[in-house]
Amino acid sequence: MSAKRTNDSALSGSAGEQPTELSDRRSSILEAVVSEYIQSAQPVGSSHVVTATGLNVSPATIRSEMAQLEHEGYLTQPHTSAGRVPTDKGYRFFVDHLTTPQANAAPQVKKVRNFFDHIHGEMEHVLEESSNLLANLTSYASVVVAPGHTTTEIASVQLVALSATSVLVLVVLSDGTVEKSTVDLGSAVDAGIVADASNLLNATYKGAQLQSLNAAPTSASERVQQVLSAVTGPLSLLSKDAGESQVFVGGPSKLADAFDAVETVRSVLSILEQQLVVVSLLRDVLSSGLSVAIGHEHGYEPLASCAVIVAPLEIDGKPAGAVGLLGPTRMHYPAAMAAANAVGQELSERLSTLGHEVDH
Repeated sequence: MSAKRTNDSALSGSAGEQPTELSDRRSSILEAVVSEYIQSAQPVGSSHVVTATGLNVSPATIRSEMAQLEHEGYLTQPHTSAGRVPTDKGYRFFVDHLTTPQANAAPQVKKVRNFFDHIHGEMEHVLEESSNLLANLTSYASVVVAPGHTTTEIASVQLVALSATSVLVLVVLSDGTVEKSTVDLGSAVDAGIVADASNLLNATYKGAQLQSLNAAPTSASERVQQVLSAVTGPLSLLSKDAGESQVFVGGPSKLADAFDAVETVRSVLSILEQQLVVVSLLRDVLSSGLSVAIGHEHGYEPLASCAVIVAPLEIDGKPAGAVGLLGPTRMHYPAAMAAANAVGQELSERLSTLGHEVDH
């Protein structure tokens, strides 16, 4: 399924068109409808709004205000139901007027900090587990887009003899990434020759950018050159992949519970399988100045009934990927935004720390 974009103006501003200002009373009514619908997935009637808002007005006045909110495009009335549900515009107003999006998020933040206090390992492992953490915190599908390595420096290149005829190529990058590849040398090679080749590779590439790996060094020793020639292919592949961002998806199995329509679940799964589309989606949302894109705002037709929450990743203050959540427009925005922001901040700190550890 193609992820066809609608016109680019869909991401300009908060939602293409700025919502009009609402009176305090209508704002309270709209907030009550959105909050209840997020919890119940059932059309919300005036009786609930009277109880939830505590407004000192008659039910008839509430019904009149809800009818006006519907006329202005914030609510809609499905079929013959007496209740109403939010539109994308209604959700947008709700999100834009959240005064404390991280209210009641202390337990989530604590879980996130505890996770990063205890997780160890290479960057890919941290990124993958971070995506699973975010999915488990929110029950939505999560995405972590790792930074590309276009400008990343090489911290070290090492060859480790696995047997007389094979070596493990280890390339450690300044952002903490460790790239590995097993290479068959074709014939038995003395461990000293492997060590000499490893030292030459490290001396040649340390401090250089990843793209430089496509130019192999040369050695006067025929046996060392044999090893260098054998590892040139894997090193060149790393060079070609330098600009590509890795995508880690967590919680795709949660989509069936998050969405009512099976076709929507299929659409979201299809998008998540397309790495370039996922990267573009999150980058488009961030570049538009949004942290939340609702319904048609993100411009991806297969995700018209979805909301996307994005938090940027940074390494030492510089953009370095993003974390995101995909769920229904009936998403629990305060909790989801708090979780995404907490994971984004902690993961940014971890990525920066990994880079500093490698540098030293």
